[in-house]
Amino acid sequence: MPLTNFGSILKFAEDLETQDHEFYLTASQNPKCTAQTQLFEAFASDLKKNQKVIQRIRRENVTEMILEPVEGLTRSEFCVDLASAKDLDEVSILENARQREDRAKRYYQKAAEQIKAQPEVARGLKQIAKKRDAHLEKLQEFV
Repeated sequence: MPLTNFGSILKFAEDLETQDHEFYLTASQNPKCTAQTQLFEAFASDLKKNQKVIQRIRRENVTEMILEPVEGLTRSEFCVDLASAKDLDEVSILENARQREDRAKRYYQKAAEQIKAQPEVARGLKQIAKKRDAHLEKLQEFV
């Protein structure tokens, strides 16, 4: 399904943050990942902040929502089958986390490019992409 406007881009971003937030909360409580508990809790906290940023962007730029059509951005390229952290082992959770972070980083980078006519919005999306890239780097410590 294509993401054709400002509203759909931000709604999908909010959905990504919500799904990944829930994953990290569950992963932080998984007894197989005690070495990563603090990391996953920090990631969950970051994603909660990202949700607030996305909601603020939507609120502050509501007048821009209908002005710029978007082409070439689809949900399918960012929808991957990711398991719940509840029943996974440590290796699987870490791999799943890497996939989630990579998917989100790619989405925000591409969405920022597509919505570059709105510089404030693009800047906000790029900032979230940088945070997700930083998460990827932290996950590399557990390889």
